[in-house]
Amino acid sequence: MKEIFDKLSAQCSEMITKRYSTSFSLGIYFLNERLRQPIYSIYGFVRLADEIVDSFHDYNKAILLSKFKRDCFEAIEDGISLNPVLNTFQQVVNTYHIDKELIELFLQSMEMDLQQELYTPEKYNQYILGSAQVVGLMCLQVFTEGDRQQYEKLKDSAMQLGSAFQKVNFLRDVNADYFTLSRSYFPNVNLSAFSNTEKKIIEEEIEAEFQRAIIGIRQLPASSRNGVYLAYVYYKKLFNKIKSSTAEKVMSGRIRISNAHKFGLMFDSIIRYKTNTI
Repeated sequence: MKEIFDKLSAQCSEMITKRYSTSFSLGIYFLNERLRQPIYSIYGFVRLADEIVDSFHDYNKAILLSKFKRDCFEAIEDGISLNPVLNTFQQVVNTYHIDKELIELFLQSMEMDLQQELYTPEKYNQYILGSAQVVGLMCLQVFTEGDRQQYEKLKDSAMQLGSAFQKVNFLRDVNADYFTLSRSYFPNVNLSAFSNTEKKIIEEEIEAEFQRAIIGIRQLPASSRNGVYLAYVYYKKLFNKIKSSTAEKVMSGRIRISNAHKFGLMFDSIIRYKTNTI
């Protein structure tokens, strides 16, 4: 009767996604139905690891993350875990043949968050690769459903999109990261004196990644294109709002898109998709 536990496990990751991210939940809803649960499962896994390093301040994060990592790879090997999030994640990994190296790189970036890192350009790129780009590649392996040629063709765009999303998150969360978690990801940037010039340089980098990402989004299978495009539209709107704000305002608090606005973007993206104007 493992089927009952598997369904419960899948529901846990879906609940985690909907509780933590309205924007990703909307994007997932507009995927083909058969793709929704695998992406919920990837998000649940990523979210749980992220919570360990970002939220569990009263506990030994290094021990928790080490155990989570060990349990993850054991689940993949055994085909089961008593942790519902890992149980449903291992199913996706084994069904879609997700490269274990991608998981390893992701967890390495989470380990970097346990340290008071001084981010050089090299470490910054390493962190972006593990925390964001490989997550895009995990999702792409689901979206391409075993078509290795298509996966290789879209691989760079998926990595660019993941990187753009992560860097927008950095700017959105820079206040909490710096003042609460004592983190500063941007290399050669002094956040205690964050300037509009430094902000503009980061934004130009993100803009270029968005431009490369949309090329791949247009070539995604119809089963995933609309959902990914919706996430792209949301993050582009958030990015534009950040761009229109001063460095001082960005440092003073989190910039948000209201839920009402998110639903408006959803309908706009559907119209663009239906009229083939993506």
